[in-house]
Amino acid sequence: MAATARAVPRNLQETHAPGTDGIGASTLRPDGVLKVRGDFAYSSDLWHEDMLWGMALRSPHPRARIRSLDISAAVAQPGVYAVLTHDDIPGSKFYGLEVVDQPVLAIDQVRFHGEPVALVAADHPETARRALAKIRVEYEVLAPITTTAQALDVDANGYVHAPDEYKAHASGNVVHRQRIVSGLGVTDEVRAAADVVVRHDYEVGMQDQAFLGPESGLAVPAEDGGVDLYIATQWLHVDRDQMCPVLGLPPEKVRLALAGVGGAFGGREDISMQVHACLLALHTGKPVKIVYAREESFFGHVHRHPAVLTYEHGATRDGRLVYVEASISLDGGAYASSSPAVVGNASSLGIGPYVVPNVEMNAAAYYTNNPPCGAMRGFGAVQACFAYESQMDRLAAELGMDPVELRQLNAVEEGSAMPTGQIIDSPAPVAELLRRVKDMPLPPTRPWESDGGTDVRELPGGLSNTTHGEGVVRGVGYAVGIKNVGFSEGFDDYSTAHVRLEVVGGAPVASVHTAAAEVGQGGITVHAQIVRTELGVEQVTIHPANTRVGSAGSTSASRQTYMTGGAVKLAAEAVRASVLTLGRERYGWSADLVAGLRLEAGKVVVGRGEVVADLVDLLGDDAVEATREHHHRPTQAFDRVTGQGFGHVQYTFCAHRAVVDVDVDLGLVKVVELSAAQDVGVMLNPLSVLGQIQGGSTQGLGLAVMEEILVEDGKVRNPSFTDYLIPTILDTPPMRIDVLELADPHAPYGLRGVGEAPTLSSTPAVVSAIRAATGLALNRVPVRPEHLTGT
Repeated sequence: MAATARAVPRNLQETHAPGTDGIGASTLRPDGVLKVRGDFAYSSDLWHEDMLWGMALRSPHPRARIRSLDISAAVAQPGVYAVLTHDDIPGSKFYGLEVVDQPVLAIDQVRFHGEPVALVAADHPETARRALAKIRVEYEVLAPITTTAQALDVDANGYVHAPDEYKAHASGNVVHRQRIVSGLGVTDEVRAAADVVVRHDYEVGMQDQAFLGPESGLAVPAEDGGVDLYIATQWLHVDRDQMCPVLGLPPEKVRLALAGVGGAFGGREDISMQVHACLLALHTGKPVKIVYAREESFFGHVHRHPAVLTYEHGATRDGRLVYVEASISLDGGAYASSSPAVVGNASSLGIGPYVVPNVEMNAAAYYTNNPPCGAMRGFGAVQACFAYESQMDRLAAELGMDPVELRQLNAVEEGSAMPTGQIIDSPAPVAELLRRVKDMPLPPTRPWESDGGTDVRELPGGLSNTTHGEGVVRGVGYAVGIKNVGFSEGFDDYSTAHVRLEVVGGAPVASVHTAAAEVGQGGITVHAQIVRTELGVEQVTIHPANTRVGSAGSTSASRQTYMTGGAVKLAAEAVRASVLTLGRERYGWSADLVAGLRLEAGKVVVGRGEVVADLVDLLGDDAVEATREHHHRPTQAFDRVTGQGFGHVQYTFCAHRAVVDVDVDLGLVKVVELSAAQDVGVMLNPLSVLGQIQGGSTQGLGLAVMEEILVEDGKVRNPSFTDYLIPTILDTPPMRIDVLELADPHAPYGLRGVGEAPTLSSTPAVVSAIRAATGLALNRVPVRPEHLTGT
């Protein structure tokens, strides 16, 4: 890894010198060793002595009316404590992340394959399975709406939801639309100014988050008539807020605590089994545990939106972009989930990190009878990036230009305007990122050849021994992407943190309490680093996340370090100010002296470290604590007609270079190297930053060449990790990573969200390299062997 030297930004100058594990250190995660050893307690490990097992009966059809539902045989099954249908729900029968359109249990129809119809609670998982098999449902099967074209033709195909049901700014089978127009739009006059025009259609398949820990949790009924839920999720408070109307309970009686989370990537932002477990627990008066099997997990959470995209780029002969016209159609599946926000991202970021004088973009998400789609790492920007970066390669070929130079020529920079009219007001080193990945040394050609013979592990196909180098060609490809950080379009995004400082066992100890979901990203590590830096103590305790403290928002949108880290910083600063005020009161410190004091290594120091007081003596038996909310600067909704508006709080950029070897006879691909350069603002934990870039790049690689949920006539055909393939350690290539640190003056410590940007550009970089090796068009991802062999 290389990193640029940096000037200290204005908002970093007040930072007090860190200890060995303060910000800027590669502090190890406290959960790391436990996870590697298999000792970490995940939500699926939860146990209660008196618990029941909950399970859901799911629809075998993507679209059908429910004519009858008979649960009598299941109720009579010995060991069964409850069988629930929609009639047993005490409150509202609907919930939803952005649009309240999803039934807790199907009422009179099912809208996707795997929709829950009934619930069972029993004393053993096998008893519950047998009870589910005894439930009799009579369906009137209907022809499913499975494409966006079918969704638009309501006269022929009808509606996924009745016309009078609420839709987000739309009607019919449209979940949400967003139009972006800038400059003159795209008119005949604008087109005439372009010397070269490139137009193509693209398609992105349905990707799964593929987190290893399945949905699971334990609901425990409480004496006050409420319920305590221990759950793996991304957003405790929004889970609670969706469940309260369903359970008919006030928020203070629905208490959530975070259990061990085995990955998320957006797939835990919607409710899955949470409300089902609570309904069963409250109905039976017993604790109820639900753990999805892997197949059920594929039905139980949202996925990345499949997309059909059409792009037209016009440019002058010297490579300057004149206009981009684009349309993006996203398959939202049966329910809205976060589709409106995904459309906002896809449209506002869908031109890429380029200066384009004239833009016309139309993006929409549609209801279909396919599985619901919602949040996944990259959130709408992934699909668009594949299309616009493929276009830049094709435009470079038409112009006879180097594809990296074409990108650099048109790259945005600080001060550039986005198609929404928003001015980029922090560093945007797009051209520099591209230069860095291009200048990296290339890996050796024909690495499988050595004096000892052929090492088939270095070839496409690996140990299957399908080739010894014959038919193998190499390609190199580049891509760059732009992603927003935090919630957008006027959402009041905030996070809450409580910090406490006291003496425990003769030493100053700080504690931090937030509701931030630790899903594997390392947030708890960074929170401790911030407190060590601000309060000058080594011992920091992180309280378990729960709803007893204010909301921390979702662990998504690359926002938690920015938002909850910002809240922890504010709370720690308030505690520090109170400590120094206490010193003034106890020791008569002057205001001038206090202004120069700081906390280091358990002491109050001044100047070059001269000790003024010991924190243990200063605090005595007192505890100093503070709660603070951190709000980022306000954004605004995009105009419904033009798409103009200050919609995003921060932008982040990543560039990739991919090197591939392709066996053109068998259609096998080996990604030899996947290098990246990314601006991260300021690294609070360099090791975690590298891990995020590596992980995001690997997930993008998966979308490029292997990951897709296959849906035929609305039915999922590969709901297992046997048939849904994800990259393993053997598929993941070496990654050179170059990190730039160009501080964002608007962000805490100057940091920039890291986790999502590498997921964008890695996919088109890999596909670009495969195109370079084969000469094939490859307008769809993932690229399969048959796409390369034509079979």
